[in-house]
Amino acid sequence: MGQKLKIRDLTLRDGQQSLFATRLNQANIDKLLPLYENAGFYAMEVWGGAVPDSVMRYLDESPWNRLRSASQAMKGKSLLTALSRGRNLFGYVPYPDTVLEGFYKEAIKNGLNVMRIFDALNDIDNVKESIKLINNLGGIPDGAVCYTVDPKEEPVQEEKVGFFASLFSKKKKAVAPEKIFTDEYFVEKAKTMEALGAKIITLKDMAGLVSPSRAASIISKLKAAVKVPVDFHTHCTPGYGLGSAVMAMIHGVDILDTNIWWFGGGSAAPAIELIYVFAKKLGIEVEANMEVVGQIRDQLREARESLKDFDLGKLPNAFDPLNDTLPAEIDAQFDAAIKAAKEVNEEALLAACHAIEAYFGFPKPNLLVKEAEVPGGMYSNMVAQLKSLQAEDLLDDAMRLIPKVRRDAGLVPLVTPTSQIVGSQAVSLALDRKKGNPDYSNTSNQFISLIKGEYGKTPVAIDPAFREKITGSPIEKPYDVSSYKKPENPILEDLGGVKLASNDEEYLLLELLPSVANGFLRRRRAEEYTPVEAPKAEATEAPAKEAQAPITGETLKAPMGGRVISINVKPGDRVKKGEVLLVYEAMKMENDVVAEKDVIIKRVFVKPEDVVNTDDVMIEFGVEGEEIAGAAEAPISNNVLTAPMGGRVISINVKPGDSVKKGDVLLVYEAMKMENDVLAEKDAVIKRIFVKPEDIVNADALLIEFE
Repeated sequence: MGQKLKIRDLTLRDGQQSLFATRLNQANIDKLLPLYENAGFYAMEVWGGAVPDSVMRYLDESPWNRLRSASQAMKGKSLLTALSRGRNLFGYVPYPDTVLEGFYKEAIKNGLNVMRIFDALNDIDNVKESIKLINNLGGIPDGAVCYTVDPKEEPVQEEKVGFFASLFSKKKKAVAPEKIFTDEYFVEKAKTMEALGAKIITLKDMAGLVSPSRAASIISKLKAAVKVPVDFHTHCTPGYGLGSAVMAMIHGVDILDTNIWWFGGGSAAPAIELIYVFAKKLGIEVEANMEVVGQIRDQLREARESLKDFDLGKLPNAFDPLNDTLPAEIDAQFDAAIKAAKEVNEEALLAACHAIEAYFGFPKPNLLVKEAEVPGGMYSNMVAQLKSLQAEDLLDDAMRLIPKVRRDAGLVPLVTPTSQIVGSQAVSLALDRKKGNPDYSNTSNQFISLIKGEYGKTPVAIDPAFREKITGSPIEKPYDVSSYKKPENPILEDLGGVKLASNDEEYLLLELLPSVANGFLRRRRAEEYTPVEAPKAEATEAPAKEAQAPITGETLKAPMGGRVISINVKPGDRVKKGEVLLVYEAMKMENDVVAEKDVIIKRVFVKPEDVVNTDDVMIEFGVEGEEIAGAAEAPISNNVLTAPMGGRVISINVKPGDSVKKGDVLLVYEAMKMENDVLAEKDAVIKRIFVKPEDIVNADALLIEFE
């Protein structure tokens, strides 16, 4: 009996998340699902990861509806899978077992079959409860081991000595760091998860860093060590993906994660069409209906074109492996790749695979990501966030600091959420150094939690002195589930007195993703609300509408039609050139509208959630000396607190007149998706507060003035 290869299709989740920022909407998915029914995939990843957050945040759609629609369309013909971060589920903080069970129970009820469970620290304690719960609830737990690499050795340093002394001196030898992430490390994690009840084991290579030779050794050892099917998940970002997938096939992998052509390659997983060609030459049967895959591929071309606003790449050349004949020189590259793989000639294998990808127009290997050894999504996220902070010049410094932050944090693998925590902290560290501040002057709440031990056991123990510097105590403190507070489900008096979350599944969204779910659920209640009409009074002459003063000053107009998301200014505010005045959404993209020069805000004509047309007046500016309602009465002293970096104010813990002690938390704000406590640097009295919750602030923006 010949070797068979099962396929887990990632197109509708990881594929679109890796390439198009998870912006594939339900309308496009509904066109694809009827075709998927007969594609013959072993499994389809349709949920988890960034989907629950992104579909609410950017598409205003229900995550639960997305899962239900896939289940109804597939009729049980392919397993539906999702990605869970174990104790963190789909969020950035650890959750108690009650929240895990609630989500898993609801997901399985709505059609989920397989939950791929991983932990960003590879801490088994963080996945064992999820494996148990999924088994008990009738699902299939897939235990994923996160691949990562040891730090690179530091170059040999030479002592600076005189000429004669140098004749007798010895070079300082760099001490090679202990090898932590050996093949045995990953195999032992896999064996432990199998013993706990995992029914599939996945080698999860989120950054695409598994080289072909490493894929050969780890997959071989996993196959020998566990009895359950072994799955290989990788990405093509640094250029290893296709070659490593071929190596995994040769060494007996049971399941391979792929995407369909237009959603494959680049920062995503390899395309199934190329895997199919390799499999035919290797005599391996791909368990998928490639004719149906071709039908999906045709529809996916249209779906990709609808995502052009988020598409950072270019379309590859079309290819149908069932009907297109490869040029002889490209066909020969497939043969050369297989020969090199069998001879474990990694260099030749990669050269052939890169030639194949270049012929079809897939992106070249990202050498910066390869050298930095970070996930492609982490890199692109840092680029986007630094751009929003107007601090792109910090990118190179931040990238160079990632290894230091990672070492200090216990050599954690870089995968959500640790990739985001480490990446944002590297940016803060670069900012500290640019300003001449000591390292780690600004730390996010999540970084503090990581160093405390609240995310779990790091692969390497954290230096107690470093832990004390960051957290105030050298003692490791695990996450305490008893401290978890369930979020409120407020009654919306302005929408008829209904609760914000109307059922269990909505409340689960509120528990897991409170900031984005709050707005999403409020919009649902607003759609359902029918205002009660007031009794009709006797006809009287309508009062004259108060005339609005004519616009006399310069104005800010909407560059294009869209929806106002947030407003950062109020009448009387003085703003500097480059400061963000408001944020609005147009063509599914968020846009910062900045001041083109130093101005005074006279009037604001819009509010959050307003829909504006092109050239609608949004703000009127005043002139020096003009009387403006709301203008500050007194000049601002130098005794102020300013924002360490750009971000969003989450909460304010003080009010004017309050006396605060050194170390008291004054406010909490979010920067680069991390929460940061802003502390009083000395005993003080609060005079004025210039921000409110949900305000967006730039670096060095005024937050608080002290007496």
